[in-house]
Amino acid sequence: MTARRIALREVVEAKTGTMNPSAWPDDPITYVDVTAIDNEVKAITAARTMRGAEAPGRARRLLRTGDVLVSTVRPNLNAVALVPDSLDGEVASTAFCVLRATPRVLPEYLYFFVQSASFTRSLERLAKGALYPAVSEQCVLDQTMPLPPLETQRRIVDMLLCAQRALRLRREIRERTLRLLPALYADSFGDSVANPKNWPVVPLETLLKTPPQNGLYKHKSAYGDGTPIVRIDSFREGDLCEPGSLKRLRLDENEARRYTLAGGDILVNRVNSAEHLGKSVMIRTLPEPTVFESNMMRLVVDPERAFAQYVFSALQTTRTRQHFQLNARRAVNQASLNQTDLRSVPIMLPPLEKQAPFARHADFTASARGIEAQMISSAEATLASLLARIFG
Repeated sequence: MTARRIALREVVEAKTGTMNPSAWPDDPITYVDVTAIDNEVKAITAARTMRGAEAPGRARRLLRTGDVLVSTVRPNLNAVALVPDSLDGEVASTAFCVLRATPRVLPEYLYFFVQSASFTRSLERLAKGALYPAVSEQCVLDQTMPLPPLETQRRIVDMLLCAQRALRLRREIRERTLRLLPALYADSFGDSVANPKNWPVVPLETLLKTPPQNGLYKHKSAYGDGTPIVRIDSFREGDLCEPGSLKRLRLDENEARRYTLAGGDILVNRVNSAEHLGKSVMIRTLPEPTVFESNMMRLVVDPERAFAQYVFSALQTTRTRQHFQLNARRAVNQASLNQTDLRSVPIMLPPLEKQAPFARHADFTASARGIEAQMISSAEATLASLLARIFG
């Protein structure tokens, strides 16, 4: 028998309480705003401690253990979280709708409901504002969900917690793997700034077969079908997304010939927000010809001077990040680099025989990350499928 659907307002407390931290200006508080929530893991990961006098005007929502937080701004990002014991009595932003369960519903059941695609899509349709889309608290409370008996809710929650733990474990393994290569680089070659092994330091351009190449610009009308294209949202933490998820566009033969990527190519963002400027990815294998867009540059490493895997890792070091930040041209909400800035990046240059074992380890680590990415995708799909079956 299908459980009856019921509005959230019928199973949560009407008032959850407020506080004004400035009334106790010298007392410490822990403040949770929208940026404190990791919308990938659905948890509070970056709450800030401050004096009451330093609290922003939006710091008003009083928190209790088991409260479910739903961000009312940019609801498409699904910034939701369950308040842990450690934040009981602390304060959150008024940008959250706080759902405090009544005895009719388990807090964890609410928590999983607000992660469902149906909930997110509904709020996204109701959002108002082009630049800063948001929904009202009433929109959140009007959402309906199936409400089975508590014992059924508990069985559902136990099942979903198992699926969530499996996903989190996969992500934790991936995070540890991501730390392997920087650690191996530092162990093999030393700190990139101090250069304790006194390797020669050369400009990046001396390690390239050709000068850096800006990518392809095409009007949005060219997108839809055709050749896959790598964009700045196509890679993260040095790994390319699933090739099947890349956007496609129509090209002529000259464009395809000029911008098609090859294994060993390195792409570097030349336009991005300041903190992501210079993020990069090394192309390994692609199932079909693929090009790259204009806000990144391609590097083709000269194999007689360096291994591409080594140069790619060198681009992730502190020395390189400092160079990017020092040379960036800044505008509103973004920064940029030009080809001269990239050509002049200082790179420590050990001999090829020292780079070779590192390059082999880099290839092995990349393969492991690829397998982990597939496992994460599978775990994400499992949790999403369960949420869809339970909540519609």
